[in-house]
Amino acid sequence: MRILLFGALRERLGADELTLSPAPPDVAALKRALGERHPLLAAHWNAIRIAVNQEFAADGVALQDADEVALIPPVAGGSAAARVSLGDAPLSIDTAMADVTTTRMGGVCLFAGMVRDHAHGHVVTGMEYSAYGPMALRELQRIVARAEEDHGAAVACHHRVGNLRIGELAVVIAAAAPHRDAAFRACRQVIEDLKQSVPIWKKEFGEHGAVWVGMGP
Repeated sequence: MRILLFGALRERLGADELTLSPAPPDVAALKRALGERHPLLAAHWNAIRIAVNQEFAADGVALQDADEVALIPPVAGGSAAARVSLGDAPLSIDTAMADVTTTRMGGVCLFAGMVRDHAHGHVVTGMEYSAYGPMALRELQRIVARAEEDHGAAVACHHRVGNLRIGELAVVIAAAAPHRDAAFRACRQVIEDLKQSVPIWKKEFGEHGAVWVGMGP
C-alpha cells in the first residue's frame, strides 16, 4: 500500500510516500502501524486527515492493498488545535519547537516535564498517565489558544498518556514570540493552566506501592 505525503509531513519525514505491506484492515489500524514507525505522526493524528482513494476517511473505513492513501496535514494557517496532541507515543522536543518556530519569532521558550525518580522522599520507579481523552484534548486546545491570544505567541503543547519510565517526557510545551518575555509568559501560563483544569491523572509506582497523585493509595 502506498501512503502519499504532502506539505510539512513530506518535509519532516524526508519522503514523498511511505509503504505498508500487507494493508492494515482499516484506517485506525493504519494509524497505529504508522505511529509505531514514525512518532511524529503519532503525535499529530489529531491534526492529520486521512484520505482513501481521494476521499476523506474515518477510522472505521476498510482498506485494501490497492488503495491510494494520503496523509493530509492542516491546510493554511496552522491553528492552535493543530499544535496540540494527546497520545501514548514518545514526545519530541524537536517536533514542538518546529511547530512554533518561524523567522518572525525572536524568542522561543521550552518547558519539558519528565518522570523523576523520587517524590516526597520516596523512590519512584515509573508513572502511569491517564486522561478523559476528548475533554482533555479540547481543554488543552482552549488553554493554548488563550495563551496565544494573551501574549501574541505561537504555542505547542504535547502531552503523553500511558506507562512512562524514569526520564521519559510526559509533557512538552514550546512558545515562540517576537520577544522573549512574551514567550516566557505564554509557556508558563500553559503549564500552570494545564495543571489546574485538564483532566489528566498520574499514578506513581515505587517502593511505597502505587499512589494516585493527589488522592493517595
